[in-house]
Amino acid sequence: ELRTAYAPHLRSNDVTVTVVNSSFAVFVTGAVIRPGRITPERTITALDAVMEAGGFDHTKANLRKVTIIRTVHGRVQRTILDLKAVLDGRDATPFYLQPHDVVYVPERLIWF
Repeated sequence: ELRTAYAPHLRSNDVTVTVVNSSFAVFVTGAVIRPGRITPERTITALDAVMEAGGFDHTKANLRKVTIIRTVHGRVQRTILDLKAVLDGRDATPFYLQPHDVVYVPERLIWF
């Protein structure tokens, strides 16, 4: 149908459709202000998800060991991110989330 509708404007018969906007669930838990499910309508990074959850609880959060939990082909994968390095400008590599990822912000150890 797209080829037919756009035939006068096409140079070849190849038509590719890309979904630009779709919402999906991501879960943010641990030392954040509002833990829970977020449903972004665009691709987001782990840092974006934490910000959507109200940001880090700076009295407890260990920004250096943020864990992304992802299930791929029935196996659980864990990726540790240093979001302190990202916030400090020392790491500009974005970690993009996929549907049903869990972003876990652990609490840091506090010695008395």
